[in-house]
Amino acid sequence: MSHPLYAEDPEPADDRVPAGPLFVPVRSGPAGCTARLFRTPRGGRTAVAFTSPQRLAAALGGGQPWVRLSEPALRALAEPVGATALTIDPRFVPEFPCGHHLRVA
Repeated sequence: MSHPLYAEDPEPADDRVPAGPLFVPVRSGPAGCTARLFRTPRGGRTAVAFTSPQRLAAALGGGQPWVRLSEPALRALAEPVGATALTIDPRFVPEFPCGHHLRVA
């Protein structure tokens, strides 16, 4: 989504992350739910979130558990384990046989 720039605005609008809670895929673990982390095609670790449950289900399947988190909360969970990137609404590429790889749309 692109925001128009106005002459009276000295700074461009920040459109990195949509406003509002995000839908974050999770997995169960001994301490409860944990945000799922993924790898980009280049091997970097990234936290993943979706702007709607429908987009999450389209990418990961209808049975994928999720929680709603704000962008700062997701970053706070992911950064200590080395995932400093945040990918919103990725499309998964199934032709890779090992693990999950994602394409940033």
